[in-house]
Amino acid sequence: MENLELLIDLHQNNDRQGPGGALETELAIMLAALDQSRPLKIADLGCGTGASTLCLANQLNADIIAVDFLPEFIEILRRNADTSNLSQCIHPQVGSIDNLAFADHEFDVIWSEGAIYNIGFEQGINLWRPFLKPKGVLAVSEITWLTDHRPEEIQAYWDAQYPEIDTASVKIKLLEKAGYAPFGYFVLPEHCWLDNYYYPLEQRFDAFLDHYAHSDSAKALVEAEKQEIQVFKQFKAYFGYGFYIASKLP
Repeated sequence: MENLELLIDLHQNNDRQGPGGALETELAIMLAALDQSRPLKIADLGCGTGASTLCLANQLNADIIAVDFLPEFIEILRRNADTSNLSQCIHPQVGSIDNLAFADHEFDVIWSEGAIYNIGFEQGINLWRPFLKPKGVLAVSEITWLTDHRPEEIQAYWDAQYPEIDTASVKIKLLEKAGYAPFGYFVLPEHCWLDNYYYPLEQRFDAFLDHYAHSDSAKALVEAEKQEIQVFKQFKAYFGYGFYIASKLP
């Protein structure tokens, strides 16, 4: 079985495929000053199985196009939207977040939690900007250095995993350079990583390994996930997810 298929199987039954939380999504909605009474058109990019999508739909009067490149995740979102009686406002689509067929000025809001790193922060904010209406809101969470200096071990780890990791001040300058006016920022708290993402994932490890008869590929994937969890526990003072909120300038 391909590694991607294993990765999908390990993650698809969890509520989240990355750090985050409903309260944090609601905080971002509040900081973005989104009008809960006015109809909004939102693109939720890299939505996974839709934890943020469902929260947006519950909190706002919104028509949401939710995009992820994995059909398995999109199908789960579609089922969850039906179960929650939200299918009339959530429109799941299989697609790549760096190859979107949207119209210019189509959206009031572009939302993306924990997914922009797949194409790179700078590329993402530039690619997505044309799809926003003037003064439209961009809300994205992005892996971020929390300190200016850090141990060499964690610096080397993230240089290998995602060289675009940087401090919030650098990310905010990139937003300004790309034609946005940043006006909100906060860091996801520890429980968004541990309670909402890593601990539920850990609970899947034994059943996952049994299902694949402890194959080398399955064991390698679980070991990689365990390493990632250990890295966070050891170095969480130095990095986290920053949530960035900005408006599109004319």
